[in-house]
Amino acid sequence: MTQAATGTPAEEAVRRRKADESGAGRTKLAVTLLVLTASLLVSAMAGLAIGSVQVPPGQVWAIVTHALGAGQEADWSRARETIVVDVRAPRVLLGAVTGAGLAVIGTALQALLRNPLAEPYLLGVSSGASLGAVSVIVFGVTLFGPVSLSVAAFMGALGALLLVYATARTGGRITSSRLVLSGVAIAAVLTALLNLLLLTTDRGNEARAVLAWTLGGLGGVNWGTLWLPSTALLLGVGVLLVQARNLNLLLAGEEAATTMGLDVARFRARLFVLLSLVTGVLVAAAGPIGFVGLMMPHIVRLFVGGDHRRVLPTAALGGAVFLVWADIAARTVAAPMEIPVGVLTALCGGPFFLWLMRRDARRGTDRGVA
Repeated sequence: MTQAATGTPAEEAVRRRKADESGAGRTKLAVTLLVLTASLLVSAMAGLAIGSVQVPPGQVWAIVTHALGAGQEADWSRARETIVVDVRAPRVLLGAVTGAGLAVIGTALQALLRNPLAEPYLLGVSSGASLGAVSVIVFGVTLFGPVSLSVAAFMGALGALLLVYATARTGGRITSSRLVLSGVAIAAVLTALLNLLLLTTDRGNEARAVLAWTLGGLGGVNWGTLWLPSTALLLGVGVLLVQARNLNLLLAGEEAATTMGLDVARFRARLFVLLSLVTGVLVAAAGPIGFVGLMMPHIVRLFVGGDHRRVLPTAALGGAVFLVWADIAARTVAAPMEIPVGVLTALCGGPFFLWLMRRDARRGTDRGVA
């Protein structure tokens, strides 16, 4: 009776090994999240301190705590407080929000399409969002008031994603090469339309500003505009964490996921809308910044494995840290000139993308969605 209740010694050994592995995995995840959280705090302090005007870290901390109503009496200039609180703080927060959002979107897209190269920028989603946003600026559309830019970017992102998916899906299957080629082709068409809009507009100064925005950047943000991308990030991460189990099922294949009770078509359609919404809001706020969503999921899987309940929060923190430091580099590498942060992420992501292509070619993994 005891053996029937507890199982054979071999089964007990297997259960103990799985429990040990599960415990070790949770410990590793906790340590990774703790390290990344500490790194993000340090990165944020560095982002507030480093720039054309250097502010000592101790003074940065004093200014921040004073702004929160818990610090000492001000013994610094009003100009430094303005730089830290009103200029750099919203920029650092937007960098963290955008980096986290792009990393999470890339993680979800790679699972939805079962493709390691899936990423908003490479699939033309960012180009679609940019075209929607620029159309609102050029034509002066204010139908949705202050959120008109984000609504147009969302519609452009969703349209681009659906177009890439429909173009790449031939014979009920999507391969890595076909998906990337479809994304590149559609992104080229959308970018051409965007450039045409800029060339034909009669607002020259505005066109130059928009052209700089299309390279990606975190400048120009303020506290009044930060709430929308922050809300979009919280919505996206919250929904994806709830759906993490279903994302895990998709990794096993569409047929296996259906067998486990997942309505794949409906699930994929809903997440396409969600991911397009988050992408559109982030692009409207920071411009199209590429390759964050490609690199972060692959990097964090090396530390926490492939379970999306672990990958999603880890990728969010990793993406936030990465983009905050990319923005610091953009402000300081060629000071006093500022490099668009999208240029720096492309310089990092381009070689990473080529490495992934070569790795998959060596493995012969041209996997796709069945």
